[in-house]
Amino acid sequence: MTSLLLTGATGLVGSRLLPRLVDAGVTCRALVRQDVALPDGVRAVHGDLSDPSSLAAAVEDVDAVVHLAALFRTEDEDAIWRANRDGTRNLVSAVEADAPGARFVMASTGNVYDHGAARPSRETDPCAPTQAYPASKVAAEELLRGSALTWSILRLPFVYGDGDGHLASMPTLAGRFGLHPAHSYSVAHHRDVAVAVELALAGRFDGRIVNIADDAPLTVLQMAELGGTPIEGSAEPLESPWAGRMDVTLAHELGFRPTVPTAYAAARDGLL
Repeated sequence: MTSLLLTGATGLVGSRLLPRLVDAGVTCRALVRQDVALPDGVRAVHGDLSDPSSLAAAVEDVDAVVHLAALFRTEDEDAIWRANRDGTRNLVSAVEADAPGARFVMASTGNVYDHGAARPSRETDPCAPTQAYPASKVAAEELLRGSALTWSILRLPFVYGDGDGHLASMPTLAGRFGLHPAHSYSVAHHRDVAVAVELALAGRFDGRIVNIADDAPLTVLQMAELGGTPIEGSAEPLESPWAGRMDVTLAHELGFRPTVPTAYAAARDGLL
């Protein structure tokens, strides 16, 4: 690989993935709507996923696209669908037209799975979410899967580390969504998102949807403690105990191994 386009380069995941790609020797360009600080050597390409005419120059001559851009922190459901489904459609169409040989790696979410699952969710499980964010991501997945491109889809869990503040936000999230302190979620460190992306770029996940997570899920209580703001526990019954949990057997079979096996290992090594 000699050239890669990254969308979502300034987001929580993208801003930590991009310097790792650069350090790995990948020539990167980032799709941005305005001037922003980027790692040395990264070429900024001005464009917008909502504007198909701006994307041809962004994808010209790239060998790969890593599509992280997504919208979810808003009550505007129409905006979520425009960004996640329609933006993906525009990007896929641009790559098909102007870089048809490029490998296309898209980040999706473990939130697509049924909250009433009876076990950790697998890639072959049906997905019919009703909320706009996961539903729009399922629609985006279907667009990519139906394309003529060489593709892979990474369903990411709760991503943390590198000072991103995600664990520290858990008390607020728990209060907002009424999360039980004992509820557990699959998680992954930013380092291992990069590991998964590099495997996908090498073709290890071609034509597949792959769950990505580390070796040990975290409870809401543990997340809050690791984030520095402990919350109260609860002995009330836990409903939907498998919501947010993903089976990563396929990822392991395809060669993925987390370099940060647990969040407690991350805390021990100063990686939070």
